[in-house]
Amino acid sequence: MSVKKAQKEKIVRQKFSGQLMWKQRYLLMMSVPFVIWLIIFKYIPLWGWTMAFQEVKPKTFPLPIWQRPFVGFDNFIKAFQDRIFGQTLINTIGLSVLGIALGTVMAILFALVLNEICFVRFKKITQTISYLPHFVSWVVIASIAKMVLNDGGMLDTLFNTKLGLMSTNSPLFWLTVCIINIWKEVGWDAIVYLSAMAGIDTGLYEAAKVDGANRLQRIWHITLPGIKPQIVVLLIMGVGGALNVGMERQMLLSNGIVQDHAMVLSWFAYLRGIGNSNYGLGTAIGMFQSLVGITLLLLANKIAGWLGESKLI
Repeated sequence: MSVKKAQKEKIVRQKFSGQLMWKQRYLLMMSVPFVIWLIIFKYIPLWGWTMAFQEVKPKTFPLPIWQRPFVGFDNFIKAFQDRIFGQTLINTIGLSVLGIALGTVMAILFALVLNEICFVRFKKITQTISYLPHFVSWVVIASIAKMVLNDGGMLDTLFNTKLGLMSTNSPLFWLTVCIINIWKEVGWDAIVYLSAMAGIDTGLYEAAKVDGANRLQRIWHITLPGIKPQIVVLLIMGVGGALNVGMERQMLLSNGIVQDHAMVLSWFAYLRGIGNSNYGLGTAIGMFQSLVGITLLLLANKIAGWLGESKLI
């Protein structure tokens, strides 16, 4: 009887799935162009990973893929044995961990503050102003930051100090870059949390008020648990992209003095790959980033599942 019941349930599920797909056929048709774009620009280029196992330099680049010299894992060995690879990896991990931790906390705090504002017009104006820097180029942001934070800049002039946060050979450069990135992105990142807060049942807040809970208690026991799934999912995604720290902000905000603390893997791949015309080596570094990112993503997702939290996959 149990086997027949299981088969019957399977048939019902399949029938329901087919009906659901038919009802959503227009939505599925609308997604086709994006799926095609994803395949063309994200999956087909993975064929280029073969360059990581070949000698790809200007003299061999015109040759077809199957005629280029095969070097095995030599490009990976050269990358790992490079004199600056260790410090580059430390910089990448340090900036990622610091950025994920501070960025997540500040985005949540900012979303909580906005959610508690009673004046709707002021709330909308504040939110709009806060996410405008997201659309500003890093070239502009870096120029402003250097004028303010460099040695002899506006900050040093106003407070008569010699901090030079962006021009001294100090790990404080990591913190400075993360703070600038938070200022640029906090408003944009808070949108997800604000959307999640808007979906929380207002009856819970009314019941908590009746029970005598103050504002902080309502935030701690209702708001934060209500957005917990979104926090976990975004953290998992952040961990998966831990090694993909963009080189734009590093190149624009750094200088020769702090370059040892500014070099990240994407910049390292650019210098060794395109800068030295060794495309196989650059591809190997990029492949290493992607594989480690996938591993971290799956590991974080698994840990979230073990802890009983929402999983991404």
